[in-house]
Amino acid sequence: MSIDTARSEDVVSKVVRELAGEFATVPPSGIVGTVVAAKRDLDGQIVPEAMEEMLHRLAQFRLTRWDVAGRAKW
Repeated sequence: MSIDTARSEDVVSKVVRELAGEFATVPPSGIVGTVVAAKRDLDGQIVPEAMEEMLHRLAQFRLTRWDVAGRAKW
């Protein structure tokens, strides 16, 4: 495992933990799936130093949007 891979996994895990507290009604698989998809969308689009903040913001936005719309299919 490379340092970049380990750092990437650490960032994903941290964001999942943070959002799990905020979206307690969303199943863990829904949060993990949302964070992983957001990470995939952001890879190569932003500088690595901004990944954690941008990943958190994008995943939070998506979870909020789906939760408010009542269309979440976890």
